Amino acid sequence: MVEFKLVISNPEDGTSKALNVKDEMAQIFIGLKIGDHVDGEVFGHPGKKLVITGGSDKSGIPMRPDIPGGAKKYILLSGPPGYHPKRKGERRRKLVRGNMITEDIVQINLVLKEEKNG
Repeated sequence: MVEFKLVISNPEDGTSKALNVKDEMAQIFIGLKIGDHVDGEVFGHPGKKLVITGGSDKSGIPMRPDIPGGAKKYILLSGPPGYHPKRKGERRRKLVRGNMITEDIVQINLVLKEEKNG
């Protein structure tokens, strides 16, 4: 039984909405990557697309768009997501998750985009 918390942001009015999905609705997201599109009509936004922008797992480890797959890795980071340096030029080795959505992900961040016709 897969369950995700979706955080859908609307850049037009600056609001966001949290939505819990499970089972068949959640299976739509398994195997998708950061940057992929999902039809918004299923989630109450007809005529719009939802773009996956990130997420995190049950331990709070963030997803990174530049790491392939869904595994956790330690990488050297100099900026977000996953690390915010205190001083200029500071780097740190941090644990991050790849860009693919797996069963280990708990939260998925999405942004509403206007669907282009034609």
